[in-house]
Amino acid sequence: MTKISNTDKHPTRANKSQNEDVLSMESLKSLDEFESLATKQISKKAWSFNYAAAGDLISKRLDQEVYRSILLRPRILVNVKECDLSTTIVGQRVGLPIFVSPMAMARLAHPTGEAGISAACGVFGAMHIISNNASMTPEEIVAGAAPEQVFGFQLYVQTDRTESEAVLARINKLSAIKCIVLTVDEPVQGKHELGPRGFEPYDDAQTEVPTQPEEPSQPGTDIKVAIPSVSGPASDAEWEITLQWLAKHSSLPIIIKGIQTYEDAEIAATYAHVKGIILSNHGGRVLDTAPPAIHTLLEIRKYSPEVLEKLDVMVDGGIRRGTDVVKALCLGARAVGIGRPAFWGLGAGGIAGVERTLQRNENLHELVRCAESRRSGNTPC
Repeated sequence: MTKISNTDKHPTRANKSQNEDVLSMESLKSLDEFESLATKQISKKAWSFNYAAAGDLISKRLDQEVYRSILLRPRILVNVKECDLSTTIVGQRVGLPIFVSPMAMARLAHPTGEAGISAACGVFGAMHIISNNASMTPEEIVAGAAPEQVFGFQLYVQTDRTESEAVLARINKLSAIKCIVLTVDEPVQGKHELGPRGFEPYDDAQTEVPTQPEEPSQPGTDIKVAIPSVSGPASDAEWEITLQWLAKHSSLPIIIKGIQTYEDAEIAATYAHVKGIILSNHGGRVLDTAPPAIHTLLEIRKYSPEVLEKLDVMVDGGIRRGTDVVKALCLGARAVGIGRPAFWGLGAGGIAGVERTLQRNENLHELVRCAESRRSGNTPC
């Protein structure tokens, strides 16, 4: 990734050291606290970009609530002394069963942008899926990454396919990018209806006394998508033609993101070059009342369990706690993605904020410490 100096990690606190940045993040105990702190610090434009969802926000809220309705069945007297969080995603070894889902326009949250998210992912060996609408180029994001760091690239197929073909030609040259994440759940843009009352959480936060830092971090207003779309996302994409076209222009394994029914999961599993799927309702940002990913995962378990054997099945949306991660994994997910929390973490504290966000999947905290111990060369716990 592009070089990031210590002072760039939070330009409004340039007089403080990197260690102080990390310590300030240590005081935050939950992802809700990250969202609260970021809300106090970022611009209204940045806040609304990350907070907004379609319609009445039903799907967005249900994404979180569904995890609370699932109860754990703890088993006891099982040896958990040695912990290994690593797994594989489409054949690539990663350090955590948690990846960062494609989040657009990260520089709205903090000047380090997507490179800052990537740097944090590198600490834990987590996969970072680069957004097609990132505020930095893919070349900038992966430059300087560790050789073993794993990236995916999100692709929105454009109406003018030559636009996407040009992007794929660039991605094919970047060895750090190991898969194409074909996003299929936004053939047309979602309708966001925040309205005046919808901004109340942001406005209320500005009246509170900020705890840290003393000044808000507000990147410039000239931030744009690094790879702009001219023709717009394709609304005419279909299974056979689209996947044949994609295979023609890239040999990378394909993950289809946006599967919301077991029937579509079954179809995805019939294509040899499709190696994984991400069950997702796009964070509730496109079609309100679309199901949360866990509901789709349960559908697959009931009606098409063979899909779990054929593909790496992942979920994203609504992950706020380590227990959420555990529930998804127990129900058959290979890994889980976080999107909005990474943006809030970046807005709250730059790279250190995203690192802490990954750590704060609370029930996995001790396991993360084990992973850190292995990376530092100590005996695994």
